[in-house]
Amino acid sequence: MPDTDGRVVVDREACIGSGVCVLHAPHTFAHDDEAVAFVADPGGDPAEDIATAVEACPTGALRLTARETEE
Repeated sequence: MPDTDGRVVVDREACIGSGVCVLHAPHTFAHDDEAVAFVADPGGDPAEDIATAVEACPTGALRLTARETEE
C-alpha cells in the first residue's frame, strides 16, 4: 500500500468523474460543478481509505507525492 504521509494530487485533465475517489474517501475528495475531482481536505479520511481511493481510480488521475521537508 502506498505511503499516505504526503500530499494527494488530482490530475484534473485525466479525471473522468467516476466518483470512485469520493466513494472510498468522501471527506478527502469532492467533485466540482463539472464533475471533476479535487482534494477538499487532504487529511479528511484515514490514510488507508485515501490510499484505496488512489489505487481504485480508473484513470490513474490520483497520486500520492512525498511530503516536502524543510531543511
